[in-house]
Amino acid sequence: MAKYRHVHTAFWEDPKVLEEMTPEDKYFYLYLLTNPKTTQIGVYAITKKQMAFDLGYSTESVTALLDRFINNHKLIKYNEDTRELAIIHWGKYNLYKAGKPVIDCIKKELVEVKDKTLLSELMNYIPNESINNEFSRYVHGTSNDTSTTSGQKEKEKEKENISTTTENAFSVYEQNFGMLKPLVIEDINYWLDQFNNQHEIIIEAMKIAVKRNKTSFGYAEGILKDWFNKGAKSLQDIKALQLEHQPKVNIGTHTKQNGGYPNESNGTNRQSSSNESVSLNDLSL
Repeated sequence: MAKYRHVHTAFWEDPKVLEEMTPEDKYFYLYLLTNPKTTQIGVYAITKKQMAFDLGYSTESVTALLDRFINNHKLIKYNEDTRELAIIHWGKYNLYKAGKPVIDCIKKELVEVKDKTLLSELMNYIPNESINNEFSRYVHGTSNDTSTTSGQKEKEKEKENISTTTENAFSVYEQNFGMLKPLVIEDINYWLDQFNNQHEIIIEAMKIAVKRNKTSFGYAEGILKDWFNKGAKSLQDIKALQLEHQPKVNIGTHTKQNGGYPNESNGTNRQSSSNESVSLNDLSL
């Protein structure tokens, strides 16, 4: 059966690709993403000699490229002993959706990985909780480890319960806006990059959009852009911003001054009514 690998058009617009990579780097990275040895999980065994043969390079050139991608670009990991290579951000674009065939394939490929430490870093960039759980089971040895004590098993169960109840931006989008499309995935991944992979921030923006009956991700993006431009780095920062924009009451004159995000205010004070949009006061965390 033929194998296909996804390379998003956003690859060519990524600042790291545009500003930091040489033409040779781009060629090498595309090879790492699409060569026949690649797997569903983003970790695969490949020798330097094989890479050199496929690319028409010397093994010295391949060694130099690997070093650049590991230490400068910080996009891959390579184990010299097991000859295994891991693409760190693989999950962002390839592991956001899971069905039974995908999970079965992932389980099969995980057990073939010899260096489990390669999987640990990839887990930080896997948006799908079910897939992340499979990685965690294998990395932490909770699947078939009969020597694990009952106390340790209980702890692992608690971890799994916490993980499965944690929302991620992709699932929240599907639940509230509809089917994920490639362009939306790129947009969500862009904002995850801006906010250091904090799904809860993207989710908070989407929740605000839903409460205001906005049916596109574009509205949530406007909120995210405003937070980012104001220097917000965490939900705590966003809470502080929301408090700043809460209505201020002058007790002496009984007047209000309503706050809001950019492009939401018409310049006049709003009158409360049953049909009024959700106020920032309602959206505090």
